[in-house]
Amino acid sequence: MPESGYLPPQSNQEVRSSTSRGLESFLETNRLSFGFTSYRTGFLYLVGLVPDGRISLHQRAFERAMGVHADEQGLTIATAWQIWTLVNQLGQGEHLSDGTDAFYVPRSSHVTGDLDAHDVARDEEGRLLFVNTKYSCVARVSETASFSPVWTPPFISRLAPEDRCHLNGFCLEQGVPKYATAVSTTDSVSGWREKRAEGGCLIDIQTDTILSMDLSMPHSPRLADERLYVLNSGHGSLCEVDRVDGHLRTIANLPGFLRGLSIHGNYAFVGLSLPRDGNFAGLPLSDRLSVQDVSPWCGLQIVDLQSGDVVHWLRFDQGVEELFDVFVLPGVRRPMALGISNDEVKQHITY
Repeated sequence: MPESGYLPPQSNQEVRSSTSRGLESFLETNRLSFGFTSYRTGFLYLVGLVPDGRISLHQRAFERAMGVHADEQGLTIATAWQIWTLVNQLGQGEHLSDGTDAFYVPRSSHVTGDLDAHDVARDEEGRLLFVNTKYSCVARVSETASFSPVWTPPFISRLAPEDRCHLNGFCLEQGVPKYATAVSTTDSVSGWREKRAEGGCLIDIQTDTILSMDLSMPHSPRLADERLYVLNSGHGSLCEVDRVDGHLRTIANLPGFLRGLSIHGNYAFVGLSLPRDGNFAGLPLSDRLSVQDVSPWCGLQIVDLQSGDVVHWLRFDQGVEELFDVFVLPGVRRPMALGISNDEVKQHITY
């Protein structure tokens, strides 16, 4: 698709991006906006529309921004050593003079320490859960400690700050943790690093059973309409998983390392990243891109879940090389946020 114009992000960092033609109409028609995080740049990005209909790309700094949970109240973001809660200050039908109709302001944080927190979510009682990758468990924030363990994979023998299997993603069903992804079933310090190409697993948390081991560096398990999706990241594939036998059905093969997935209606919003060292050495994705003579890229692609077609995209041409998590904001036209690295948040006072 041809490129369309965009508004530069509100930052001194030089970032260049392009979008598919018609992305503006897609957002308008579906009455939504979306966002994503990048831990290498340390930013939360919000994508919506300004009043004249152009794309707005807005960013705010959060050190090592990773997993995000979005709901009607606001955003929850896992960062380097804290988990921040940002509250939407605008009510239904309210907007600012620049068209902003969701304004996310940092209101609280849980100090966890450096746990390499990945995915975050809230359970049926609103309690904050997260993947504690450093200690190979799903954990709950604690008022008196760094974390409270909730679940540990059956192959992990004890809690230790060793990132043994690179547990990295999870999702809930009816407010209860249901599925998790890990790069391997290893039970030794950083043992997963030798298992990147194969042996990735999708685990049923409630039964402690491994639903699939036919994955390469899986990320971002997501449930939508009782269907289970996962990113088979080492292959660069968006997949649906049979919840009974674990069979994988590839929906789309995309040109990047996939991480960050949000399902909205019939569409999957998927994050793509460039390789850290210039290539995807040792991963099946490397061979596929070579055979297809395709260059990897960083950005977000919107995939039709029925056809597997990429219907729209946003691509970073400079300044951003990886994405971590992706989220959709239904009913929001132009989202904005306050960060924590400048004086804006100090001066923003409400009562």
